[in-house]
Amino acid sequence: MKLISFDARHSGINITPDMQAEAARANRLLHTGEGAGNDFLGWVNLPSSITDEHMAEIQRVANRLRSKAEVVVCIGIGGSYLGAKAVLEAMTNSFESLKKRHDNPTVVFAGENISEDYTHELMEALKDYSIAAIVISKSGTTTEPAIAFRLIKAEIEKRYGKAEAAERIVAITDKARGALKTLATQEGYDTFIIEDNVGGRYSVLSPVGLLPLAVAGVDVNAFVEGARDMERLTGEATPIEENPAAQYAIVRNELYKAGKKIEILGSYEPKLQYIAEWWKQLYGESEGKELKGIFPASVTLTADLHSMGQYIQEGERTLFETIISVKNSKYEVKVEADEANLDGLNFLTGKRLSQINKMAELGVRLAHIDGGVPNLVIEIERIDERTIGQLLYFFEKGCGISGYILGVNPFDQPGVEAYKKNMFALLDKPGYEEESKALKARLQ
Repeated sequence: MKLISFDARHSGINITPDMQAEAARANRLLHTGEGAGNDFLGWVNLPSSITDEHMAEIQRVANRLRSKAEVVVCIGIGGSYLGAKAVLEAMTNSFESLKKRHDNPTVVFAGENISEDYTHELMEALKDYSIAAIVISKSGTTTEPAIAFRLIKAEIEKRYGKAEAAERIVAITDKARGALKTLATQEGYDTFIIEDNVGGRYSVLSPVGLLPLAVAGVDVNAFVEGARDMERLTGEATPIEENPAAQYAIVRNELYKAGKKIEILGSYEPKLQYIAEWWKQLYGESEGKELKGIFPASVTLTADLHSMGQYIQEGERTLFETIISVKNSKYEVKVEADEANLDGLNFLTGKRLSQINKMAELGVRLAHIDGGVPNLVIEIERIDERTIGQLLYFFEKGCGISGYILGVNPFDQPGVEAYKKNMFALLDKPGYEEESKALKARLQ
């Protein structure tokens, strides 16, 4: 199978031996565990460490949920839901909801926000379906998913009783401690472990991503195999100039040094929109610290050419563009002739939409290059499970290497706690009395 490729010919960066050496050093740190954040490197060899027995257990539990529920609610926030959401969006028919017959349960997501309207609409929608839940949290006390789980758990127990609820709820959590682990043990839920050395944003190849995807009918074995492809290609044994993740890390850091502070990830396939959302968390949370880091943004093309396209073409020259280019479509649709030709499109008669889309992609790329926007291209063969597995591991490995080149710890997120302290104080959580007074005074 053809692996994904990386093309930086239009980046304006000439990769030097010194740059290659620095990337090789960064990649080596990921494999030797001698760099910052080395207690969170479990993802590096995660694909190759997944056993057949582990995959069989995931499939067994997934099949039970599939047999019991028409809708499975996956509860989690950040890395606990974005990876599964991204892959599921890429692998699902864009108009699945219009189909009269569903071969797989519908997986919906909760716990990634505290919106009252979203939650009400979710609970109302679930009334018409049999339901189950997957709850994902190391601690079990993160506010957003904990609130959602309270509500979903109560609904499942109300409908089916506590004994049957234990068959319909699966917990993915810490192996030894935490509120969710305690509850899962008490209630007898099936449990999968989030390993201590795998951070949330690098967890899509753990049960965090694999179980919801298996429930939805995604071929998780092919997905894992794709990640293994990329793990091998980006390992220490591969010369650094042949390592696409390392080349990506080199070029984006050199562009950053040259004043390009914003990276726009784009694709001409709407199925990949949530891949971009997952990518934004991965890079933003990994690199945005110590007053450093490229700001990750995204566009879905060609739609956003009619909105963000103007800024990309002629706005401030502080950005560069990375395009995920899909070589082959799954289906074939051709433009038909129209006798009146009022829209003037008969010159496209007989052409496939994929051909038109590709010419739009190439035309935009040339226009942006002419407009002073460095352009990087990640080409994938097609949108399927194995290729998406390759792509996600490519981005993970590129992120680890890029963070070390940048000089930050790519595996912590110290800034994430700041808002939580303020929120707890404003909600009058016990122990935050003094902070509550001070913050409420500031808000007067």
